[in-house]
Amino acid sequence: MLKNRDQKVDLTRFKFIIKGLGVGLIVGFVVSLFRFFIVIGLHCVLIAYHFMRHHPIYILPWILLMLLIAFINSRLIKKDPNIMGSGIPQVEGQLAGEMEMNWWSVLWRKWIGGVLAIASGLFLGREGPSIQLGAAVGQGFAEKTNHKGVGRRVLIAGGAAAGLSAAFNAPIASSLFVLEEVYHNFSPLIWTTALSSAIASDFISMNFFGLTPVLHLRYFESFPIKYYFLLIFLGIFLGFLGKLYSYMTLNIDKLYAKIKWLPRNWDSIVPLLMVIPLGLIWPQVLGGGNAVVLGINHFWSSITVLIALFVVRLVFSTISYGSGLPGGIFLPILTLGAIVGALFGKVCVALGLMPGKLVINCVIYSMAGYFACIGKAPFTAILLITEMVGSLSHLMPLAVVSLIAYTVTDIMRERPIYEAMLDALLPEKEEAAETSTFQDRIEVPVFAGSFLQDKSVRDFQWPKECLLMAIRRGERELIPHGDTVIRSGDTLIILTSHENRAWIRHRIDELAQAVYKKKQLAK
Repeated sequence: MLKNRDQKVDLTRFKFIIKGLGVGLIVGFVVSLFRFFIVIGLHCVLIAYHFMRHHPIYILPWILLMLLIAFINSRLIKKDPNIMGSGIPQVEGQLAGEMEMNWWSVLWRKWIGGVLAIASGLFLGREGPSIQLGAAVGQGFAEKTNHKGVGRRVLIAGGAAAGLSAAFNAPIASSLFVLEEVYHNFSPLIWTTALSSAIASDFISMNFFGLTPVLHLRYFESFPIKYYFLLIFLGIFLGFLGKLYSYMTLNIDKLYAKIKWLPRNWDSIVPLLMVIPLGLIWPQVLGGGNAVVLGINHFWSSITVLIALFVVRLVFSTISYGSGLPGGIFLPILTLGAIVGALFGKVCVALGLMPGKLVINCVIYSMAGYFACIGKAPFTAILLITEMVGSLSHLMPLAVVSLIAYTVTDIMRERPIYEAMLDALLPEKEEAAETSTFQDRIEVPVFAGSFLQDKSVRDFQWPKECLLMAIRRGERELIPHGDTVIRSGDTLIILTSHENRAWIRHRIDELAQAVYKKKQLAK
């Protein structure tokens, strides 16, 4: 009893939960205003296209307006290239120590550029930019409160979770997305801070937009077990289409590179001009995809219409994102998934394999499956759709479709799309930095089947630029020595210079693989 009384209470998590709430409240206002202006802008754009269909003389000034948007974004991108695209790869790289950003520059430039690009009707999502906006707020909060190293990264991760939560009104899925896809670490300090930020941000967002989730879909009944065999084919179908989407999105920059006369920061001219005839012909398909998903039942009257809708959104979302405009792919991916689900469901109904009232169920499951196989974040996909639908009865079919779609792309050795995007942004770093501002620490999780599993500390050749200072095992932190055995589920806490965090992580991975290959050759 005396020992327990003498133990000092650790308030670190509690303090960061409070700080996370503060970050979440600020992010909630920033992202809610971001959403609000995009919604208002897109509404005005749709009115303008309907007006121009009857008054074509106004098309010329509209073209000039699109050129003005391209000019403004070109200036913003030239001043800070980190605002280009989704923003999720940049946040992931920042948390991994691969890159750094000026939080204020990113915050206001991404906000303005994102509103102009997404509200213009391009097929871009607001969720990715919302994550980067949240991360920028978290970074600014950390710098204003003198947090460095781990504390700074925790607040950035919390801000990122808050950004997605305010965009989707899904705080639990948002927290899990940051852990599963962005930070790649289920540290208790990270997830408690991320969750508190996401809840606070969601509270602010609900005061702006109400309690209804962004993509709330009504369904008639749960998917009967006797039709589960159809979900296997749906998952496989989604997996192959996910491979197609990743290939097109990751290679569209090669097409833009062939336009030699157009500077990179002016590539936005291409989609901004191409979207005009589409807006005149088919205005209801414009935007990130909210309206398409919520009104998907209006499109599935014809299988031909669904195929045309999928092709149009696939091509234009790829062209829109490849231009480098501040906009994401999160919502466009979910929209494509919804279209695939509607198409699959209609085909099954036409073949007499299931009743028509279950088509909406296929739409719901396909959104999760398509995101799971492209983002390689199945848990986030399952939880996100569960929060949006507001029912736990879909957990089983969501899990089946997501797992199958994920497995298909995994067999084809497809990488998570945000990770691939990050690699495209980064130059190769072959050696450690020689200068250092302060000592920082990184956390390396040891997964089951890892090369480090069941090895003694002394049996691994640690880089000289780092020090293994502790091993977190559950709620305990062990001080390692040469005979300490590394177990799966452990988190290695490694001390190194702030500049070398990313290099050390890559170096440990390389050495671990070298040890594994050497062992395999010995066999």
